[in-house]
Amino acid sequence: LSASPRVVVLLLSLLGLAAAGKLLVVPVDGSHWLSMREVLDILGQRGHEVVVVAPEVSLQIKPSKNFVMKTYPVPFTQQEMDGVLQGLIKDVFEEGSFLERVIRLYQRAKKNSVVFLATCTYLLQNKELIRYLEQSKFDAVLTDPILPCGQIVAEHLSLPSVYFLQQIPCGLENPATQCPNPPSYVPRLFTGLTDRMTFLQRVKNLLFDIPNLFLCDVVFQPYAELASEFLKREVTVLDLLRQGSVWLMKLDFVLHFPKPLMPNMVLISGVNCAYKKLSQ
Repeated sequence: LSASPRVVVLLLSLLGLAAAGKLLVVPVDGSHWLSMREVLDILGQRGHEVVVVAPEVSLQIKPSKNFVMKTYPVPFTQQEMDGVLQGLIKDVFEEGSFLERVIRLYQRAKKNSVVFLATCTYLLQNKELIRYLEQSKFDAVLTDPILPCGQIVAEHLSLPSVYFLQQIPCGLENPATQCPNPPSYVPRLFTGLTDRMTFLQRVKNLLFDIPNLFLCDVVFQPYAELASEFLKREVTVLDLLRQGSVWLMKLDFVLHFPKPLMPNMVLISGVNCAYKKLSQ
């Protein structure tokens, strides 16, 4: 009570920083959603207004009492969507040589990208929903950048974006954040290598990066074209990813090999674990 008016004004302004916010969420379906849902439930319980935008047909995205759900129609059935997940699981866990696995994932990426690209296209073409998002005055966008639809929406609304992810295909999180990703230190997917390699293993690790150029082009180039058309200017997927303010990475250095990080990359491994009491 004896504080000066200046101190009171300062304290009141700090209280404003703790006020609940309005968060727009553009998730990616499947297992990516399951861990994000845990975070959204807690945010909703703490008084934040959370709005989730999702297609009417999905694998895992369901309504919750802790957030508002806005859905939009898409041109495929639930059976077709279920087939996407089943095919992906089969291709990822099926064994084979490096070349066989690359070809198999390349073909799967082409099939799956058609479905997810259609989902994003129908969101951006839904004028009524986009108008609602423009008028809602959100504070930020939370999205999983493994597919860049959320980034397109954030760029259109001129909102800061928070990324919630483990990693992006082809390691695009590294050039997007200017994070070093040396092949002499960071093992690549399918190599079976560790962070301690001989010279020949480093050469092998470098060569395993080459197929990523083709895989990335198949998956992400259509999104670059879609974003350019929607935003009315030429953009690339890297241009969109660079706009991320904070990267919440579901990684740790217990289950993952050490690698460089940038200051806005925050490790949050464990957020995707179920809250269940273990039996003896």
